[in-house]
Amino acid sequence: MTVYSISEKQVCRMMIGLLIFMHMTGLPVTIMEPDGALYAGIAKHMVQHHDYLNLVADGHDWLDKPHFPFWMAALSYLLFGFTSFAYKLPAFLLLMLGVIYTYKFAKDLLVYSEKVALWAVCIFLSAEHLVISSTDVRAEPYLTGLIIASVYHLYKRQLLPGALFAACAVMTKGPFALVPIGFAFIGQYTFTRQWKELFHWRWLVVALLIGIFITPELYALYQQFDAHPEKVVFGQTGVSGIRFFFWDSQFGRFMNNGPIKGHGDPSFFLHTLLWAFLPWSIFLYVAVVNFIRKGKSAPEYYCISAALSTFLLFSLSKFQLPHYLNIIFPFFAILTAKYIVDDVKEKVFRITQYILMGIMGVAIIAIWALYRPEIHFWAVGLIVIGTAVFIWFPLKGMPRVFFRTCIAAFLLNIFLNGLFYPDVLRYQSGSTAAFYANSELKGGAVGFYGLNSYAMEYYLDAPLLRYDTIPAGPSLVFTTAEHRDSLIAKGYAVKEIKSFAQFPVTRLDLQFVNFYTRESSLEKRFLILVNSF
Repeated sequence: MTVYSISEKQVCRMMIGLLIFMHMTGLPVTIMEPDGALYAGIAKHMVQHHDYLNLVADGHDWLDKPHFPFWMAALSYLLFGFTSFAYKLPAFLLLMLGVIYTYKFAKDLLVYSEKVALWAVCIFLSAEHLVISSTDVRAEPYLTGLIIASVYHLYKRQLLPGALFAACAVMTKGPFALVPIGFAFIGQYTFTRQWKELFHWRWLVVALLIGIFITPELYALYQQFDAHPEKVVFGQTGVSGIRFFFWDSQFGRFMNNGPIKGHGDPSFFLHTLLWAFLPWSIFLYVAVVNFIRKGKSAPEYYCISAALSTFLLFSLSKFQLPHYLNIIFPFFAILTAKYIVDDVKEKVFRITQYILMGIMGVAIIAIWALYRPEIHFWAVGLIVIGTAVFIWFPLKGMPRVFFRTCIAAFLLNIFLNGLFYPDVLRYQSGSTAAFYANSELKGGAVGFYGLNSYAMEYYLDAPLLRYDTIPAGPSLVFTTAEHRDSLIAKGYAVKEIKSFAQFPVTRLDLQFVNFYTRESSLEKRFLILVNSF
């Protein structure tokens, strides 16, 4: 009798498929406020008004991010309609592009084995904040795929696709997207003293091509802002969209002297990586230190240069958010995989990872017990099957620990995407109210009074109005308890249609997560019918 023995490479490919599926479970989850729902609504406005040049939010011109993600989301809407899936699909596809190029780049560098390339993909896909970004979609999934794709093609000296991917990255976040791309090569050629490569004429060609490819963005900005100096943006007139794109949105945030300000902490990303790159963060730190200690004997400098230059730049910035570092996760994943495969001792790896897996398991059980989400049997079934695979995993030694870590990440995120987030999003009142209005009120216009909800604006299948004062005649209004009471005090006839629990779902706290104290953390939003006497 022939006994079929599964190879490590086959297991790795199956694990990659499983982790991709894990990311896909975030696609149908309701879009979260504020940023995700805001961006989804801007792209929706494009399609509804057949206007692909102007970015509009809250009924006003919007100048913050470039156009590329909105163009991609708008194209998806034209194909699939206004759904959560349609908004998130382009970002997911660009992230999968990042998966392909993470593998290709690690493999084609030639200094790493195929095993390192495959394990890098597993590490990349299971990094916690990357999975979160597939559910709460902003610009980073786009950037992550575009940046590693550009680096790969420029490494292969394929200037046209390299410049095109770089230009799309710039049209996603601005010129700072070129930092990891540029420093990947600056670092490599500097540390290896390849001065001719550093100052080669092809970089001028790349710069010229990027300049040509970003002209749609510059044209759109000019048409919306520079050609209309009378528009009021950031509380002033004469605002240049092109200047904002090249300077204020990037250097202005970095130096904190632009129209959008923040409060930076130099250590912010150092401790953020501890959870954002779980379950691999410990070995990422060790891999970086080990790489630096090797100095001139390091196998290549592309990954470390792209990652650390961006990390340091963001750490010095005054405007910091956890998801900013996602764009360098492909480089972190390659560095970490190389260290785990070639340098780490099995006993150290086993002890460290089982501790982390234990923490993840305790987190699932604790959140489940504390929060008590509504049960979805498909998610519970996957968790049970995943746990069984975790226990009876076929391989031995380092691969067994490595792939068990991937399964632990799978279990955690199936729990989050299949049970936790869908339940939490019942408390995002804007989307919940929109779903109710769509099914029960059948297309009646709704007006905001005293509040705003990007989620309601996106999901509502009816006209959305904004009231400073309530017009004569019956009006369906979405408002707060305070503003409802103010209407009653002013003599309006108010009939409550339905109330909705409200919590800012991207800023969870223990009071909300705890089933016993949740009610005290909630506010109320109301759909009311208002009539003047």
